[in-house]
Amino acid sequence: MTDQLPADGLERMQRDARNRGLHVDVVTRQPAGSLIEAAGLMGLGVHEVVKSLVVKHKDGSFFFALIPGDRTISWPKLRALLGVNKLSLPRPEVAFAATGYERGTITPLGATTPWPVYVDSSVVAGRICLGAGAHGHSAFVDSAELISALNATVADISDAEAPG
Repeated sequence: MTDQLPADGLERMQRDARNRGLHVDVVTRQPAGSLIEAAGLMGLGVHEVVKSLVVKHKDGSFFFALIPGDRTISWPKLRALLGVNKLSLPRPEVAFAATGYERGTITPLGATTPWPVYVDSSVVAGRICLGAGAHGHSAFVDSAELISALNATVADISDAEAPG
């Protein structure tokens, strides 16, 4: 799917951040096979890396759920928050069509459609790392500034990952 990526994913993310008055530091890093590996390459704890998950609403629309790397989305909590009985993670090609970003690069900044954003209340205060819109790059931003710039809803939408 890489050949279908918009060539400007990183630039789109940076342009959107600038337009929102959000300061983002982009770091180029070695490719990583997992979130744990990416965190290690950057000397970060897994909880400092925030996953930008694309979630499909039962009405066919999408939204972003930002979850710390050491946690997992809580479907019961998220469904209760939104007052729906069905939500799902779309297939990679559907997430790409909805955002313009491939999995592993997804960020709400610069997505081709500005979907609503929900941030888990356990996201650490201060500097966090998230997708930068292109493989081999990570974006660092202040979590409070990101939440404000995206007009995101903060709520308890995750659970600790099961050990093992």
